Amino acid sequence: MSGSPVVKICGITSEADALLAVGLGADALGFIFAPSPRQMTAGAVSDIVKRLPEEILTVGVFRDESPRRVVEIANTVGLGAVQLHGHESIEDTQWVAARVRTAIKAFSAGEPAIGRFEEFGCAFLLIDGASPGSGEVFDWRLAEGVADPGRLFVSGGLHAGNVGQAIAHLRPYGVDVSTGVERAPGEKDPQKIDAFIKAARAAGDAVAAEHPGLPDESEPAPYDWLRDR
Repeated sequence: MSGSPVVKICGITSEADALLAVGLGADALGFIFAPSPRQMTAGAVSDIVKRLPEEILTVGVFRDESPRRVVEIANTVGLGAVQLHGHESIEDTQWVAARVRTAIKAFSAGEPAIGRFEEFGCAFLLIDGASPGSGEVFDWRLAEGVADPGRLFVSGGLHAGNVGQAIAHLRPYGVDVSTGVERAPGEKDPQKIDAFIKAARAAGDAVAAEHPGLPDESEPAPYDWLRDR
């Protein structure tokens, strides 16, 4: 039995890194459309997505983008999910969530709006550090009890050396990493990706062994992105 969380490798900037991450066992890949050293164009991401196995969740990351633009890119590229990582309003987030396959709303740890997560209409909640993309770890206690762990992604400063602790502490549905598996901004490091995924799997298995009453991978996930493709 395995209790491994979904592993999302974010900030993918090339087909080579995308295929590398998938080959090493990643479940999801994130492509950033917001201003960033890792920013991608819709055309470039579309070319990469076409080469990926169907079961890989492809996530477009947006920050304070026009809702119509988010939906247009997601559906044109064929993304499995969108991640809204800015200060999107409840109304705009609901509008997007109703028009894409899967929606993830990201908040900074301790942000008051987290308490209203259910109103945003998204399948998943992602909690990040105060400065997304900085690689800074936040106090994981700020993520305790804010949502059903089965709908929670944890990000912010994760790497192979601490992802196990985050999983043991929060038992999230998924973990999200970018800078923690890079050799340079936007350039992934195979050894770091491999170490991260192995650490996440081992931690998930340990949690499952310590808490045998928790659901395992043979049971339905709280949200099946493949089901609604």
